[in-house]
Amino acid sequence: MISTVSGSVSAITPESVVVEVGGVGLLVSATAGTTAELRIGQHTRLFTSLVVREDSLTLYGFLDSDDRNVFATLQSVSGIGPRIAMAALSVYSADQLRAAIHCGDDAALTRIAGVGKKGAQRLILELGDKIGAPHSVGVSTDAQGALIVSSPVMWRTQVHGALVGLGWSTREAEVTVDRVAAEHGDSVPDGQTTDQHISAMLAVALRGIGARL
Repeated sequence: MISTVSGSVSAITPESVVVEVGGVGLLVSATAGTTAELRIGQHTRLFTSLVVREDSLTLYGFLDSDDRNVFATLQSVSGIGPRIAMAALSVYSADQLRAAIHCGDDAALTRIAGVGKKGAQRLILELGDKIGAPHSVGVSTDAQGALIVSSPVMWRTQVHGALVGLGWSTREAEVTVDRVAAEHGDSVPDGQTTDQHISAMLAVALRGIGARL
C-alpha cells in the first residue's frame, strides 16, 4: 500500500494533483478543498490510499492522516465506495462526519451526494462504534433539533490562496474575495457541497478579474 506521497506539485485541477516523485508524476485524486491548499512548484506530502479495481489503480490523497483514515473507514460500510467517501469529505471535514454520525443526524448525512435516507442510517448504525466521537469541531443543535457543526472550511481563504497561486497580488485577491462575498454571501447554499461552492466562488472571482483586465 502507498501510504504517503512526497514531492513537487507539477499540476493541479479541482479534483486532482500531480506530484513528481523520483521523476515520475503521480496523479492523485483529491477534494477541491485539498487542491485549493496546494501550489504548483510547492513541495507537498499527501497521505494516500490506493484503491485497486480490475480495470484501474486510483490513488486518493489527503492533507492529513485523519482524513485518509476516515476515507477508509467510510468504505467499510456496504454500498459506500471511494466516490461517495470522497463526496463525504468534500461536504464535511473528518470531525464533522464524526459529529453527524455520533449524534445520529441522518439529515446531515443525506447532504452527501449518493447518500439517501437508508444509506445515512446505515452509516450511523455501522460506524457509530468505529469512527469515534468528534475531536475538535463545535457541535450544537438548532431550534428543530438538527445538528449544527462549526465548519473549519473557509472558502474565502481557499479562493484567496488559489488566486495568489495563479499569480494575482495579495491585495487584488483580498479585494476580489471581499467583492464576491458581498455579492454572494459566505454561506454554502442548500444543495451545494462545500467543494462545489469553493469552485463556484473561484469561477466568479476569475470572471470578475477578467472583466477588469
